[in-house]
Amino acid sequence: MNASSPDKDRLKREARMVAFVIAGTMLLWMGAQWIGGTVGLEARYAFLFDLAALAAFFWALVVTFQIWRRNKSVHRGN
Repeated sequence: MNASSPDKDRLKREARMVAFVIAGTMLLWMGAQWIGGTVGLEARYAFLFDLAALAAFFWALVVTFQIWRRNKSVHRGN
């Protein structure tokens, strides 16, 4: 059985969103680290940026796992 087009489109849209979150988080985190080093921000702000990036990556991991599970069920016909 093939998955219906709306299900495939939804999975693609969610996967694209996860990709943008991962790429955006990485760029923002690198930029924050560079700016922090340039202007001499305290270490606690660097840790704050690190924790925010970890939270975004964890969210992306959870959503990716959900997409993977949904993709398996869509292709099985459940």
